[in-house]
Amino acid sequence: MLWSLFKIILFVTAIALLTLGAGYLLETDGGIRIAVGSTEFNMEPLQAVIAGVLLVVAIWLAIVVIGLIVAFVRFVNGDETAISRYFDRSRERKGYEALAEGMIALASGEGSTAMSKASRAEKYLRRPELTNLLTAQAAEMSGDKRKADEVYKRLLKDERTQFVGVRGIMKHKLAEGDTETAMKLAQKAFALKPRHTETQDVLLGLQARHNDWSGARKTLGAKLKYGALPRDVHKRRDAVLALSEAKGVLLEGNDIKAREAAIEANRLSPDLVPAAVMAAHTYIENGKPRYATRVLVKAWTAQPHPDIAAAFAEIVPDETPADRLKRFRALTKHRDGDPETRMLVTELNIAAEDYVEARKALGDLPDVLPSQRALTLLAAIERGEGADDQTVRALLARAVTAPRGPQWVCENCNHVHAAWAPICDGCQGFDTLAWKSAPETDNATQGGAEMLPMIVGEADPADETAELVDPDIEHEGEVLDAELVEGEPDTPQEDDTQKT
Repeated sequence: MLWSLFKIILFVTAIALLTLGAGYLLETDGGIRIAVGSTEFNMEPLQAVIAGVLLVVAIWLAIVVIGLIVAFVRFVNGDETAISRYFDRSRERKGYEALAEGMIALASGEGSTAMSKASRAEKYLRRPELTNLLTAQAAEMSGDKRKADEVYKRLLKDERTQFVGVRGIMKHKLAEGDTETAMKLAQKAFALKPRHTETQDVLLGLQARHNDWSGARKTLGAKLKYGALPRDVHKRRDAVLALSEAKGVLLEGNDIKAREAAIEANRLSPDLVPAAVMAAHTYIENGKPRYATRVLVKAWTAQPHPDIAAAFAEIVPDETPADRLKRFRALTKHRDGDPETRMLVTELNIAAEDYVEARKALGDLPDVLPSQRALTLLAAIERGEGADDQTVRALLARAVTAPRGPQWVCENCNHVHAAWAPICDGCQGFDTLAWKSAPETDNATQGGAEMLPMIVGEADPADETAELVDPDIEHEGEVLDAELVEGEPDTPQEDDTQKT
C-alpha cells in the first residue's frame, strides 16, 4: 500500500518537473542555429531538446541494426552468436522434452517408444552419456540384447559412463552363463566403484563359485570397509570362506596351511559346525584333545549336531561304552532339552545296554517330534527290552515314512544338501545353508529302514516284514551311530548289538 502511494507521488513529481522544465524552455530567449553549407536550421530551446532526444534514439537504433548485421554474418560463418544461442536453446528444449518422454515410456514398459524418443533426444541434445543410457535400457526391455551390447560398448569410451557399460555387459554375460568373463568384468566394475553394493555381491558370488576363496575374503573385507555389511555378518561369512579355503588347501595336500585355516575359521565363527569339526580334527591329529574338546563343546552349546558328536567320539576312539557315556556328559550337559542332545544320550545308553535310561532320555520325543531317527531309537529300546517282533516292526514301519529330521537346507530355495557347502547347489546362494527340518516332499530321504537288519536281523524274503521296506527307496539312513558310540565296527559292543 505504501509502495503504491510512493510510486504515485513519484510519478506526479516527475510530471510536474518536466512541465516546469518545458515552461522554462518556452520562456527562454534565443535558440539554436545549425548551418550546413547554405542551409540553416533555427530551433527554439524546446525544439532543440526534442531534436537531441530523437538523435540519441536514432543513434541507438543504428547501433542495434549494425550489431544485428554483424551477428548474422558471424552466424553464417558458424561463430557462436545470440542467434545461434537462440536456436541452441530451442534444440535443447526439444531434446530434453524427448528425453523426458523416453524416460516416462521406459518406466511404463514401452521399450520401442523409449528407443524412438532416445534417438530423437540424441538428435537434438548430442549428449550420448545421457541418451545412450536410455537407449541401452530400452533395448534390454525390448529384448534386443545385440543393440544393448553395442550401446554399452559405446559407454565404455566415456569415463563418466564406463562403469555403467561394464556393469551392463557383465549382466549379459551372467545371463548367458559365461561366468569367467562375468567375473573379470565384475572385478573391473569393482575397481571402478568399490562402494557399489550390487557389484560387491556379484563379485563375491562369482569368486565363491570359482573357488577363489582368497579373493572372496578380500571382497568381503571391502564390503565391511565401505559399510555394506554388519561386522557380525562379516565375521560369520569370513569364517565360511576361511573354512572353504581350508578344504581347498587340504585337497591340494597342504595339511599345515589347511589346519591353520580351519582353526582361523573356527575362531571367527565358533558356531559354524563344519569349521568346529575340522578344527577339532586338526587338534586331534596334533595330539591336543583338550583343545578339540573345548572347540566341540562350544560348538554344541551353540548348535547341537551329529557331526559334532561324531568328532567328539573320535577324541577317544577305543573307550568302552560306559566310559564314553561318562565322557560325553561334558557335551550333553549343554542344551540338555534339545532333541539332538536327547537322541545322543539315548544312543549312548543303548550302546551301554541301559535301556531304562535310554527310554528316559528319549522321553516323548517319538510322539511330540517324530522322526526317522527318534522312531528307530525307540525300536532299538523296545528290542533291547525284549519286545516282540511285531512291536519293533511297527515302529520301523513308522520310521520309514516319518520325517527325515534336521538336514542342511537352503534358507532361500529349501534345497536339501547331503553335506554342508558354502554355495547352495539349487540357487547358488552364498552362506544360505541352515541345519533345520526340510519341507516334506515325495523324494524325501527314507533312511530309517536301514536299522531293520541291525535290530531284528535279516528278514526272510518271503516274510511279510520285507513288505515294510520299499525296494525303490534310496537309503542314506540314520544309522544308530555305532561308530559314534561304539568305536570300530569290529568292537565287542557292536557284536552285542547284533546279538540283541
